[in-house]
Amino acid sequence: MDFFSLGLIMIVIGVLLLVAEISVPGFFLAVPGTVLVILGLVYMTLGDIGVYPAAIITLATAILSTIGVMLFYRTLAKPSPPTTTTIDGLVGKTGIVTAKIEPHTLKGKVRIANDVWSATADEEIDVGEKVIVVKGEGVHLVVKRVR
Repeated sequence: MDFFSLGLIMIVIGVLLLVAEISVPGFFLAVPGTVLVILGLVYMTLGDIGVYPAAIITLATAILSTIGVMLFYRTLAKPSPPTTTTIDGLVGKTGIVTAKIEPHTLKGKVRIANDVWSATADEEIDVGEKVIVVKGEGVHLVVKRVR
């Protein structure tokens, strides 16, 4: 098989991988897809130079394009540290009761931002009422009604 045909096959496979990336995001298919497209373009321009020079060019192109593509995709989606919420960091925040809070039990639930926490209070607080976090105890919150 000539290099032009092989390059065309690589481009088709690379484009298919890039299209598949749309349905399975995560850059698991984008990197090899992009590298195959680059290799395919190189193969299409090689002509008939022989197997050994082509192998060296293939290896060099694969290594350089993989590094380049990974650096390019890394700039598109910079990694960010995971966000963590600590109990102590919630003190003073307000939330909405999602499950009735009963005194000195952990049956109550409070939504603060997008997270739901177990909560207790010194009084009953009904669903839908606004509360403020007084303190954290273990893995639950102590809240009071906002008046």
